[in-house]
Amino acid sequence: MAENDENLMVARVLKGDEAAFMTLYDRHASHVYALTLQILHDPMLAEEATQDTFLKLWGRARQFLAERGSLLIWLLTIARRTALDRVRMETRRPVLSDSTDPDDLWPNIPDANTNSDEERWRSMYFTVQALPSDQRHVIELAFYQGMSQTEIAETLGWPLGTVKTRLHSAMEHLRQTWFEK
Repeated sequence: MAENDENLMVARVLKGDEAAFMTLYDRHASHVYALTLQILHDPMLAEEATQDTFLKLWGRARQFLAERGSLLIWLLTIARRTALDRVRMETRRPVLSDSTDPDDLWPNIPDANTNSDEERWRSMYFTVQALPSDQRHVIELAFYQGMSQTEIAETLGWPLGTVKTRLHSAMEHLRQTWFEK
């Protein structure tokens, strides 16, 4: 589905078109679920967070601005926030993946008719896994567990400046790699 078509579908969702909503759900639910599962480490909670994300699409479609990015990125941003809120609500922190064997997480990454979005999704996963362990660790703490830089420094026993430097380096590496694809 072309980005322009998705923008038209969002406009239809805004008018209450359930068929358009279901089309977008079918297109993006696997991506949203994979991200929420990565954060929550619990299939039931990930399903709930995925449903919450799509309920937000239904109720807040007017907030989607195509000029700011793709619908998938908007949905993944909502999904991440929703999953992190759920983590906070349950007052627990998920265990970090050991990231030693990418095959362990491969089944969580959707493979619905490989397309450019799918390839970019997969490449981001592998790009994160390829980071040096100290950078990958701060990325996981910041983005999958929702920790602030101060919380990361306290958790790891590192100076705040070190955390900021490693997070900045990791983000710069991800940015460069992502935009090369």
